[in-house]
Order: sequence, then C-alpha cells, then structure tokens
Amino acid sequence: MSTMIFVNLPVANLKRSIDFFSALGYGFNPRFTDETAACLVIEEDHIHAMLLTPEAFKRFTKKEIADSRRTTEAILALAVDSREAVDTLVDKALAAGGSTSNETDDQGFMYGRSFQDPDGHLWEVLFLDVSAMPQQATEPATPQGREGLAV
Repeated sequence: MSTMIFVNLPVANLKRSIDFFSALGYGFNPRFTDETAACLVIEEDHIHAMLLTPEAFKRFTKKEIADSRRTTEAILALAVDSREAVDTLVDKALAAGGSTSNETDDQGFMYGRSFQDPDGHLWEVLFLDVSAMPQQATEPATPQGREGLAV
C-alpha cells in the first residue's frame, strides 16, 4: 500500500490561495473542495495540501492556530527534477503574490530557493543531484542523524 500525505494549512482567504496555487500550475481535487476547503494536488497520487478556512481548520485541533505571517511551525519542502524547475516554480510564486523567504542556497549538489505564500506559509523548492553529493553525505544516516542536510 502506498502512503499519501495531506498537509493541512489554514488560509485567511481561500479564493486568494486557490488563485495563487493555480498560478503556480497546480490543480485542485473537486471532490475535496468546497467553500471552506480546497484540496491542492501537488503530486496526483501521493501529495496534497488541504487549504482550510480558519473555521474549518479549527475542527481538527484544540490548539490555537499559529499566525504563519509571524511564526514558523513548519517548512514545506518540494523536490523537483532540475535547477531550472526550482527557478520556474519560485519565480511563478513570486509573480503570483508570494514573497521571498530566504536567499538562494546553491551548494553545487543541492540548489534551493524558497518563498512564502500569501498566508506566510514557508515553501522550499530544491533540486538534489545525488551523483554530485560529497561522499559523506551519500553514506547511510547513522542513528544520530545526518548533519548539514535538512531536507
């Protein structure tokens, strides 16, 4: 059985979020989209983000909803097939109303850029060239973890 992931994100303005991610080239699953939620399809069979109005999001938690424009709870990282794909996606995000989150990170074997969506959620887009990775980074991780690579 394959595993699917549905990341749930609160959004202040659902239509604005739908417009933003549509401008990046993503679609939405109409079966899970209504006036309180939109199912953003990142990868058809496995990766989705549920964009939820604050009222809908509150049905899933007893905790206070973080203001993602002021605090960071998570960084959503998307791996793509090339450096050009990194630039294309981030440039689309910036043109559609997103903002830069961090400086470009070019380590040779790993290239990444980031953006914030209109609600302040942090998105990293990266390309990893495994064949160009330093030897120590290609060895299996130890129980203590791997240092220097946060992917």
